[in-house]
Amino acid sequence: MATQQTAVVDPLTQTKLTRVSRQPGMYDRFSTAMKSFRVLKDLTPEQVDSFMKSYVIYDLDWANEKQMIEVLGPDYQKKVGACLSDYYAVLNHLCAIGELEKMYVPPILDASVSVLANQILYEELVAEELQLPPNAHVLDIGCGRGRVAAHMTEMTDAKVTGLNIDTDQLASAVAYNKLMGYANDFIHRDMNELPLPFADEQFDGFYQVQAFSLCKDLPKLCSEVYRVLKPGSRVSLLDWASLEAYNPEDPHHQELMRAVKPIIGAVGTPTPESMVAALEGAGFRMIRHYVGGINGLQAPFLERLKSYFYTARWAMQGLTTVGLLPMHFRTLFNRMTQDSDAFIEADKSRLITTCYHWVAEKPLGNAGGLKSASPLSSEDSVKFDSLASSDNEYVHADTPASSQDSLAPKSSAKA
Repeated sequence: MATQQTAVVDPLTQTKLTRVSRQPGMYDRFSTAMKSFRVLKDLTPEQVDSFMKSYVIYDLDWANEKQMIEVLGPDYQKKVGACLSDYYAVLNHLCAIGELEKMYVPPILDASVSVLANQILYEELVAEELQLPPNAHVLDIGCGRGRVAAHMTEMTDAKVTGLNIDTDQLASAVAYNKLMGYANDFIHRDMNELPLPFADEQFDGFYQVQAFSLCKDLPKLCSEVYRVLKPGSRVSLLDWASLEAYNPEDPHHQELMRAVKPIIGAVGTPTPESMVAALEGAGFRMIRHYVGGINGLQAPFLERLKSYFYTARWAMQGLTTVGLLPMHFRTLFNRMTQDSDAFIEADKSRLITTCYHWVAEKPLGNAGGLKSASPLSSEDSVKFDSLASSDNEYVHADTPASSQDSLAPKSSAKA
């Protein structure tokens, strides 16, 4: 596994970060893919059926409780949790066959390199943004297979506690982090079961990657995150959001939204403003928020991934036809790739994004002031949001020089 390291010293905290530009080598990727392939091959009919039925929740939305009760019953929150477990227990292996073992499409920070490399670039950015102290303890909600947690530890020496609803992914997270020699913890828990199982002011930082789209009550969860963070700690969020161009009264927009939610696994539909309101309502001070990546679009990566998984689907159809693979491979890959064109169209039309980025901090209190040297007000951070989808470039004074190029949106000509 190739590794290149450069020391990065944050000018605000003087915390030395080791920027590790690494991605799995050919053998590592093949080994991971084969393990997931074997798991998929051995799925029982009941597991496949549960996976297919789990998609019912993506026709629903937390905001419409009446519909939730009508479809799932009065204990709808538990039903959603059960569906999520059934969904991710299979989906994480489907994703691991391709470039999505970490189960998120990152902002495009460098269009010349792979999805995997851009995930690494984004995670480096998060490590810098959190401004962690030495021997930090970090919370990761929706930790998946624990690869992001391992990378965070690799860069900062922080201990990460990961929380996830799917026991299959947690088992992979535990095994991988043990193999890497990291003492990270992983807990089986539904984020919607509050309060969180942690003490007050336990963590030095928090991040989540495309997990809050599954949150039933953003204000309550943000309040819990605020409670378990130490004063002065930062949060970094990357998630799905509907954007200003989305018109809920437009039938075509509605159709696109219905098609996209199952692909990205979203039960809620936050907006940039609703997330800001939840964070500020909990007591956080916003630093910045914007659509991440070059020109704010993910379509180039989405098209690349579509091509890969369509090729895989074609191969699975052939192998199932001649009896070399069980027929459920065809079922799984057909469902996974369904409506990918709608996802690409919605992204290109700037109706939605899965790479909206929020950074905030918990104030130190009356005696201390804020951790950052020159934090933006929420009003200023909204201005950043308006710039992020344009071709303009910006640099924020609160951003370490080493990450300025990653943050600044580039013109489409540079993409």
